[in-house]
Amino acid sequence: MKGFDKAGLKAQLQAGIDSLGLPLNDEQVEKMMAYLALLVKWNSVYNLTAIRDPEEMVKQHLLDSLSAVHAFTQAKNVLDVGSGGGLPGIILAIVFPQTSITMIDTVNKKTAFLTQVKAELKLKNVTVHTGRVELLKVEHLFDVITSRAFSELNNFINWSHHLLADDGRFLAMKGVSPTQEIERLPAGWEVETIETLTVPSLDVERHLVVVKKINL
Repeated sequence: MKGFDKAGLKAQLQAGIDSLGLPLNDEQVEKMMAYLALLVKWNSVYNLTAIRDPEEMVKQHLLDSLSAVHAFTQAKNVLDVGSGGGLPGIILAIVFPQTSITMIDTVNKKTAFLTQVKAELKLKNVTVHTGRVELLKVEHLFDVITSRAFSELNNFINWSHHLLADDGRFLAMKGVSPTQEIERLPAGWEVETIETLTVPSLDVERHLVVVKKINL
């Protein structure tokens, strides 16, 4: 693949994984590299992400998603809303093969890509839906619902709270701390924690906002 230096990119990814202290094995790293290759290949035709440079994809997509995976350690059933090119959903599926990961997006070309990634990487823990999250119906509610650059918090919660288990949490990956969004949270919801994330080789603000239902 033109411009795809696998050895260099893998070294970059591995250095970031080591910096984050994540206990990933070589098979998991290889799956991330296979995902990256597919993202680069499909992006040239389907415009899945504005980032074209594979090195920047490693930093701004893979390592950015990996910076938050520690928060999903206890999750059993996760929904990634507005998953787009599969971030953080595909990364979560690779890191946590025993966790059920569901991804939903309204754009057909994006869910077609996710379905292809699921098949090629043999991700048996992945389910892909095409459509609007507010219309989604599932047999088992999710203990974690996440998003990365999907929408503002009040929309994210209003559109998907029917899918969250009673003791579940919303985990929203954000850039700068979304103070104004937090002020507009829907009634009955509160911020449990805001964690500052550090992304290796990326000097930008990143935050993980955890939202839970208020126990009345």
